[in-house]
Amino acid sequence: MTNELAHDHPADHLGPAGYGALRPDRTGQAEAFDAIGGRYDEAFPHKDGQVEATDWLVGALPAGARVLDLGCGTGLPTARRLAEGGLDVVGVDLSARMVALAREHVPEASIHQADLADLRPGGPLDLGRFDAVTAFFCLLMLPRAEIPLALRTIHHLLVPGGRLALSMVEADVDGFAIPFLGSTIRVSGYLRDDLLQVVDGAGFDIVNETSYTYAPSSAEVPPEIQIFLRCTRRE
Repeated sequence: MTNELAHDHPADHLGPAGYGALRPDRTGQAEAFDAIGGRYDEAFPHKDGQVEATDWLVGALPAGARVLDLGCGTGLPTARRLAEGGLDVVGVDLSARMVALAREHVPEASIHQADLADLRPGGPLDLGRFDAVTAFFCLLMLPRAEIPLALRTIHHLLVPGGRLALSMVEADVDGFAIPFLGSTIRVSGYLRDDLLQVVDGAGFDIVNETSYTYAPSSAEVPPEIQIFLRCTRRE
């Protein structure tokens, strides 16, 4: 991948956070996760990489620090683990069912039903700034053209030097429809080196990288290679 790809729709010439006239298409995505509900946690019971990245944030941040959990899902394990670590947790998810479950599992957190694009500079939802952001597998749900924009939005949401814990599935796909726990979702991804370049191009320094070969407990979901990045926002 070239630097040109890493900087698709740069923020400085396409309006707030680079979205410009782009109209995000989420058709069917939220509905799929509404239908999946709590079965997501049953299909993915072992979240070692996610837990380790979350614990990195808990160990690095002072009590009361604000953390945004993007694509918070059911709130397990990330939002609950962050809240138990004494952090001020805000969660965002597009699925009404996931939001309801997260509010039930982590009542002390503030959970919003919203699109990540809503959080862009000048967007309809301003949640303030955060000391850290988690984005575990939520960027998979976006077309590739939006992933650099989403990362720039995260950059905007973080205070200077703020931390990002990010995970993606390694896959060279863009808006690819797959069967997923009885529903169909569209996913995008990058090969490892391309992902690193996109993250760097959005203004983040990668301080740690790990990968896992993961086999979900459900036969409806194929094995995958998960990449976890621990990053800091460049000033």
